[in-house]
Amino acid sequence: MTAAHVTVIENAPDAPLGSFEQHLTAAGLTVRTVRPHAGEALPALADLGAGLVVLGGDGTAYDDEQTPWLPGLRTLLLDAATSGVPTLAVCLGAQLLAVAGGGQVTVAAPPGRESGAVRIFWRPEARTDAVVGATARAAAEVGGRASVYPTDHADAVSELPRDAVWLASSNMYPFQAFRLGSALAVQFHPEADAAMLEQWLADAEPAERAEALESLAQAAERAETNGAELARAFVDQVLTTSTESVLV
Repeated sequence: MTAAHVTVIENAPDAPLGSFEQHLTAAGLTVRTVRPHAGEALPALADLGAGLVVLGGDGTAYDDEQTPWLPGLRTLLLDAATSGVPTLAVCLGAQLLAVAGGGQVTVAAPPGRESGAVRIFWRPEARTDAVVGATARAAAEVGGRASVYPTDHADAVSELPRDAVWLASSNMYPFQAFRLGSALAVQFHPEADAAMLEQWLADAEPAERAEALESLAQAAERAETNGAELARAFVDQVLTTSTESVLV
């Protein structure tokens, strides 16, 4: 039997799949990475396989002239989300999904750049989510409601799509996670490690860069554990949905 595959859209060479690749392959899934930044064509909805992951990137969610594949990617994201394809949209991916669904993204948002290890506060709605539900329930059971993840962004979702479910916020930005149909969108980077974040912060002010890296160093173990939990939960959703499709 041919292994089910998950399609990964890499929007920039410095924003790869990171730690998520090992979780996908360990579950027996094949990873098909499409690199539109290198001229590769976006796949059709029917060719996505068992799931879709859309990663971060350098441009904005509206930067169609400089990033000409964005209109097609916004359409693909929304089609996947409304067709039942298990989808994970990260950072720029989350912003693209928000815009595709009728929401808004603020470019260079006034609160400023959010980077380093960030506390993500789960809303009650998150406890029943297919992917982050277990994490949100565990946080609530120990008297808290937060998890720590790496992040680095200046643009931010400022208005959710009408049909979206708001799942999480941070102290700096309200819309850190939301669900739209079968898609989970996260502004933070559960797939990232310290080396990736250090590369992204290369152009930051020295003090900002040092503070962000120090925060990640202090929370590295928690951030890595939380990222792995989210990855495994997404894999479970992919496998469950794929099995249900075969049975039908």
